[in-house]
Amino acid sequence: MKIMARRLFYRILLATATVSVCFFASCENDNAEIARVTASLNDPVEEIKGLETFYSDSGMVKVKVTAASMIKKIRPKAITEMPSGMMIEFFNQNRQVKSRLSAKYAIHYELEHRWEAINDVEVVNEKGEKLNTEKLFWDERKELLSSDQFVKISTPKEIIMGKGFEANQDFSRYKIFNVTGRITVKQ
Repeated sequence: MKIMARRLFYRILLATATVSVCFFASCENDNAEIARVTASLNDPVEEIKGLETFYSDSGMVKVKVTAASMIKKIRPKAITEMPSGMMIEFFNQNRQVKSRLSAKYAIHYELEHRWEAINDVEVVNEKGEKLNTEKLFWDERKELLSSDQFVKISTPKEIIMGKGFEANQDFSRYKIFNVTGRITVKQ
């Protein structure tokens, strides 16, 4: 009886092992299916034409963003792209425009509260001072504009060039790093 029980046990064990091997051998990831599913995860979740949106803090409008088109994606990171350019207006407490930031392309990194403006970036303040660069970052939390690229700031009296700068978001105070040129404009 013990011999028969052992034979039965080994047959069941052999059958279970055979079924398991066949089951796992038949499980295969289809690379085309993986690529299709992964691509759909990177697809835009929202697209808007003619965007105009306002950001406020404590009931006060602080910022207005306008863009011809906006594409929101959530993978691999939560970002909002403005591939046709954008304009950001920064307001004071009386809802008067203190400065404007424009670029031909922009990305908003939503979770980081950080914007990246690229290609023909321009910032103009209420005094008419103008910054030009090819890449600029705006940190929403710190209310700070910055760049590590070549910058040119034009004021009514001079043109200052350098590599890198920092400014408050209304562009009323700024620092230029690695100044490469300064030109005084005659009145």
